[in-house]
Amino acid sequence: MRLRMFLAVALLLGAGCAVVEPGEGAAEAPCNEWIPFDHPKLVELLRLIDVGDHFETPPLEIRKDDNYAGTPADVEPFSGTRPFNEFFLKQMEYTGPGRAEPEPESLESVKIGFIGPIMSTVSVATGGKSHEEALGIPMLQGARLALEQWNERGGYLKRKIPFELVVSNDNGLWGASGNEIIKQNYRDKVWAILGTIDGANSHIAIRVALKCEVVMMNTGDTDPTFIETNIPWVMRNIGDDRQQSYLLIDYAYRKLGYEKIGIIRASNRYGRFGVREIRDSARRLQKPVPVEMAYMVGQEDFELELSRLRDAGVDAIVHWGNAVEGALILNQMRAMGMRQPYLACDRCAHPDFVAIAGANAEGVVCGYPWNPESRNPNLARFRAAYRERFGQEPETYAAHAYDGMNMLIWAIQAAGLNRAKIRDVLAYLPEPWPGVTGDIQLSACLDDVGDVYLARFENGDWNYYSRADLDIPKGYIPPRDRVSRVAEETAQK
Repeated sequence: MRLRMFLAVALLLGAGCAVVEPGEGAAEAPCNEWIPFDHPKLVELLRLIDVGDHFETPPLEIRKDDNYAGTPADVEPFSGTRPFNEFFLKQMEYTGPGRAEPEPESLESVKIGFIGPIMSTVSVATGGKSHEEALGIPMLQGARLALEQWNERGGYLKRKIPFELVVSNDNGLWGASGNEIIKQNYRDKVWAILGTIDGANSHIAIRVALKCEVVMMNTGDTDPTFIETNIPWVMRNIGDDRQQSYLLIDYAYRKLGYEKIGIIRASNRYGRFGVREIRDSARRLQKPVPVEMAYMVGQEDFELELSRLRDAGVDAIVHWGNAVEGALILNQMRAMGMRQPYLACDRCAHPDFVAIAGANAEGVVCGYPWNPESRNPNLARFRAAYRERFGQEPETYAAHAYDGMNMLIWAIQAAGLNRAKIRDVLAYLPEPWPGVTGDIQLSACLDDVGDVYLARFENGDWNYYSRADLDIPKGYIPPRDRVSRVAEETAQK
């Protein structure tokens, strides 16, 4: 019965489509928007999780990664010893109840939660006025577009009822984000949740999601520690700051040969955790960061911080913070006669940064979690639909939210209205998800470990470069005994 339903759904939704590339005529191209419902691995997974007892644990393989996203061997944590247990390389098993829970009989819609910064607030936690609404609103729009498109296809196909988006504002207060998850779970009875962006709030939200046993798809928080919480209900479909930092490190130290890199960052969690791998990797390469300066979010004068960096004689400067502050820092650097190359996080590859920095933006390099210049037909179609729906160009938070909402709804269509099975389907994707941001490859700990890029502002536009484009291999040595490797290297010296 379930297989026949999959085949009917696959025929209804179609397996291909035509796209129009900008400046070109119509071109036929493979256009899989999701993993087919009759995929043999998915069918077998559904058979395994179709248990008859609430407390029965299905025989699912526990995945284990040897390395996180191709981390270079010489900057890999604990490279001098073998840790007792590398938790975030091993998949978390869900052994609790729920897989035998039947679908509710009476429903008018299938509710999916959204939590993100969409309304301005003022609090101590945000350093006064909040600053992430410009990121959260596109995230909401991307999620909404995906949900609306599924409703146009028939909504929840098994019951012929629509999907409904339940929206909550992430206002920057730790307790408030947890409260919103509780409301969505117990009052609104959502089947899954998408959000959020702020690292501290995300950590609180996913701990409440763990207690509620509801899937939470993160599409905007690049905090490396997010996925290290080892919560089996949590997944992320955006490349994190750890992966972007490794590429920046390889670019700065290995390709360009810098010896001394200084850091200036926001004094919030995003800045503090964002540069952690930059700082740690530099130390492991025996080129420690001489100066790391923090500034308050919303600050406008950075003379003190920049003078310390100038006096340290750094070869290049790394900034981690929002686009507005990043541009102001760059302008003040240049006004002070500081000509060092400027490297930054993905939030600075943004129109606001370019508008404020002006001509100073030329040559700026940012880490970036995907390639917006891809000729992916799914991306071309998404851009056209987003422009038609919202009258503006989509950006990274909209694109990742669109992918995340599609993944959630696909999992609901495949697994049915059962939270544990929805989680299982996402935790054991039969192949990388064909997203508008590229193929989303989830690691054992359910973090996106697909390719990340460098964005470089050249001749008035951002251009995006992969490791292959930059001729920078990942540098990952195949799995070996780390202690033996270090001993060999020491003997060679």
